[in-house]
Amino acid sequence: MKKNELMEYSCPLGKAMSALGSKWKPIIVLVIKDRKLRFGELAVRIQVISRKVLTDQLREMEADGLVIREEFKELPPRVEYSLTEKGLALLPILYLLEEWEEKYQVKGKDGGKSCNSLTDEANHSRALV
Repeated sequence: MKKNELMEYSCPLGKAMSALGSKWKPIIVLVIKDRKLRFGELAVRIQVISRKVLTDQLREMEADGLVIREEFKELPPRVEYSLTEKGLALLPILYLLEEWEEKYQVKGKDGGKSCNSLTDEANHSRALV
């Protein structure tokens, strides 16, 4: 089901999944958390996403009221992203999803990289912008 089709439904779950339905949006929310990040910082923290897809996802999230895009009129141009109240309200839900996955994880499927590197400040002392 496509986003446009989901928007036709008036049920809360349909609307929520429409706003947060991609695989990248929850990750973007968890990376931004309660701080402001520049586009380049987001791109460095989420290296597995292309800049085009990141741009598209941020635009959709702004349209859905999840992020605030703050543009500064200076040279070089600077843009910062932060979560709205609606976006911040997703954090506890996403943390619960993480706990749920840890609790019910299928045995033997533990491979892969840790997500801690996405949100860990120590790994990103200086992001390229």
